[in-house]
Amino acid sequence: MSEVKLAAETRSEFGKGAARRIRRENKVPVVLYGHGTEPVHLTLPGHELLLALRTPNVLISLDIDGKTNELAIPKAVQRDPLKGFLEHVDLLLVKRGEKVTVEIPVQTEGELAAGGNLLEHVLNALPVEAEATHIPEAVTVSVEGLEAGASIHAKDITLPSGVTLAVDEDAVVLQVLAAQAEETEGEETEGEEAAEA
Repeated sequence: MSEVKLAAETRSEFGKGAARRIRRENKVPVVLYGHGTEPVHLTLPGHELLLALRTPNVLISLDIDGKTNELAIPKAVQRDPLKGFLEHVDLLLVKRGEKVTVEIPVQTEGELAAGGNLLEHVLNALPVEAEATHIPEAVTVSVEGLEAGASIHAKDITLPSGVTLAVDEDAVVLQVLAAQAEETEGEETEGEEAAEA
């Protein structure tokens, strides 16, 4: 779990015009909320925030106006659909030792059994509950030798100590689909000929 320190400034200007001005200064408008507190409107340095968000569920240590320090995790990220830059970010306030529910990426390793079968990620990310300062970056699942029809459920995935599932344990995470047989084209032709006769 990586922790990134960012300098944050409180902001009092709101609306589209203010947000545009903030982005022109290479900063990002951010809202920090949680623990029943009033939302705090902040600006964060754009490039540093963009780099931090490359790590899933990154823990962000906010130095707010040089006066207070808060821990937060990303909750919602809005990007420009064309250029990809950050438009707005919602951060969730967390405390050390507190459990939070997050989604962690599912990575696979190994080769499927021969036969050209396809691996389908039913869940690209696994919902789990973990301590805010010990969120795993990902879980790795072995698919070595799996054959068509095989599936891996949430309960089959080994989680790090202190991490529990936040999804039905019987939820399918990965499944192996049979390769599409090439005869399907021939079958269609035969069907068409029968229809014409």
